[in-house]
Amino acid sequence: MSEIKEYPKEDIKVVWESSKCIHAANCAKGLPSVFKPREKPWVQTDGASKEEIIEQVGKCPSGALSIR
Repeated sequence: MSEIKEYPKEDIKVVWESSKCIHAANCAKGLPSVFKPREKPWVQTDGASKEEIIEQVGKCPSGALSIR
């Protein structure tokens, strides 16, 4: 069963679909101030600007992360 979580940032939401995630860790390597897999919540949008987050989410190879 797929878990879908949303993390707000200003006028956007970072959406994570667990069933699509291939754990490539591009998010955590590219923007570790936001994507922290060992913490809860693992997405902490206060760690970077909206623009930086949008750019990093766009690099997700599986499409598990998206912007709404």
